[in-house]
Amino acid sequence: GSQVCKENAIPSADQVRITPSLRSQRGSVWTKNKINFENWEAEVTFRVSGRGRMGADGLAVWFTTEQGLDGPVYGAADQWNGVGVFFDSFDNDGKKNNPAILVVGNNGKLVYDHQNDGSTQALGTCLRDFRNKPYPIRAKITYYRKTLTVMINNGFTPDKEDYEFCTKVENMIIPSEGFFGISAATGGLADDHDVLSFLLFRLSEPGQQPPPVESEIPKEEKDKYQEEFQNFQQELDKKKEEFQKEHPDVQGEPIEDLYESASDREIRQVFEGQNRIHLEIKQVNRNLAMILDEQRRYVTIVSDELAKKGTNAVSGQQDPATQQLSSIVATQQEVVRILNEMRNSFHESLKQLGSVQHQGNAVGMGTYETIQHFNDIKEHLHTVKRDVEHLVQRNNPSDKAVKCPELPPLPSCLSTVHFVIFVVIQTVLFFCYVMYKSQQEAAAKKFF
Repeated sequence: GSQVCKENAIPSADQVRITPSLRSQRGSVWTKNKINFENWEAEVTFRVSGRGRMGADGLAVWFTTEQGLDGPVYGAADQWNGVGVFFDSFDNDGKKNNPAILVVGNNGKLVYDHQNDGSTQALGTCLRDFRNKPYPIRAKITYYRKTLTVMINNGFTPDKEDYEFCTKVENMIIPSEGFFGISAATGGLADDHDVLSFLLFRLSEPGQQPPPVESEIPKEEKDKYQEEFQNFQQELDKKKEEFQKEHPDVQGEPIEDLYESASDREIRQVFEGQNRIHLEIKQVNRNLAMILDEQRRYVTIVSDELAKKGTNAVSGQQDPATQQLSSIVATQQEVVRILNEMRNSFHESLKQLGSVQHQGNAVGMGTYETIQHFNDIKEHLHTVKRDVEHLVQRNNPSDKAVKCPELPPLPSCLSTVHFVIFVVIQTVLFFCYVMYKSQQEAAAKKFF
């Protein structure tokens, strides 16, 4: 499609590098034509990667009435009229709440509060680490019936549909038409901000007749875009040739080895194992959520029944059925509490896995922190195991502990009579040996 690149943005055949990992860079890319969709959904695929443990400044996805080609807000203009979804990498306010994703609306008069990371102006936010992930990050931004929803694929797995809820802003009024754009900026720290794809869809109400498909782009305009792309490609090739002439010692792009090294294979296996653990824990977490909802439903039903019994019971007395219902309610509430604790433990395990994957992908990191994180995960899983055992005991209070059956007494291999006979024979043999030894010594003395 048609787009406008500004400042340090570097387009190529498969991606657009909004900013390279150099200090104090800005870049943006915008649609050339205005979009007039009442309801829409945008899917953005990007990477944010850098050598440091912290990065800066971040990336932004825009829908505004005008193209904010350059400015201080993640490389785009301030006081915009529309909405911006910000992927903020750097912790400006020192509250240790970054990287974060923010939704900020503006009517053209608001000045962005960069020093406080926009926390005073954000309509919705969530904490997500989107730097240095093994797979590209995917953001799905949906505006439907005046509600803006942001879903995030964290890039832990190759599953493109592995989205998680980030934030939702209801009753949000945005302009009816405008430009879509993506911008990024670096500061004292720097990251590569690469956009791999940007897809935009028009959403229609159920039963509503979709608008007619617009005619194709005229041939003259197509030729114009093709000519622009060819000119850009030729200019890029000239710059490559000039760079090679100025730096003859630098060869072309390195050729990848045909065979992976032992360290590469080990890192790949670690990531594959972590991905499997991540998916399994997510599935268990979903199952726990279903069980928790079911337990809450049971508690509600039993509580209602108990309330009915209580209104009909005589004051000061409580029949056995009511006592039994009270016991059931108490047990179910304890089950709900334990299930909540188990879910919290699984959330902690997922956070630890995400932290391990982030550190495993960073350059120059040691192994001690990784081992420590795996130990923490193991401890959380042991806690979950203990909770499950306690839950089983709570649900089966009348069951006694299972004991192994006692072994029958082993039959004696030697009777008393046989033992006495054996002792007598041994005694006789001993005395015979002593007498024989004495006779041998007496006979030997005759020779001296």
